[in-house]
Amino acid sequence: MPNSSGIVTGFPQILSDAPTVKAALRRRIRASRRLRGATERAEVARGLIGVALELPQIQAARCVALYASTGTEPETAPLRRALRNEGIAVMLPLVRGRDLEWAWDTGDDLRPGPGPGGREPAGRTLGVTGVLGADVVLVPALAVDTLGTRLGQGGGYYDSALPLLDPGVPVLAVVHDDEVLDAAVEALPTEPHDVPVDGALTPLRCLRLPGRA
Repeated sequence: MPNSSGIVTGFPQILSDAPTVKAALRRRIRASRRLRGATERAEVARGLIGVALELPQIQAARCVALYASTGTEPETAPLRRALRNEGIAVMLPLVRGRDLEWAWDTGDDLRPGPGPGGREPAGRTLGVTGVLGADVVLVPALAVDTLGTRLGQGGGYYDSALPLLDPGVPVLAVVHDDEVLDAAVEALPTEPHDVPVDGALTPLRCLRLPGRA
């Protein structure tokens, strides 16, 4: 049944198949996100900037890997712009086959990519290993639990990219605050290929999680 945030709980007791559980959660969270109006979305975007720029890891960063939000995801364009205004370089992913390559976010208009990801920079690709230049990596997610389990969109691109990173590079999932789930109550299903995250960045807070540690 759904909890107060509209996210279904209790699936592990009803369904034992992790992909089926994930699919049901994705449908429910996407439906909940579609109910957020333009005013709330703008508040979320402003909140992300306020929280992110207060993080010591970002204040010390020379480069942050982010992504161009799509659909009902928390809007990242204002955060990308705020980081660049602080003199922090931003790189964005390019979906290429089953891999993520990377390119610099220069602030110019982005173009549609050939894959299912968000809009992309038009500049030269930095390749699959371009993400190694990031001091902090902010990744999309539909939800994350307090063990660091991340529920993505289902493409598996970040589960391939994140193992390349040094363990000291923080990986933070960008979600709405009510999409951070208490693992003691409603742990997200996980599969062997899933890579946990080190924290959750929401419009209200940054929560440190066990993650890859």
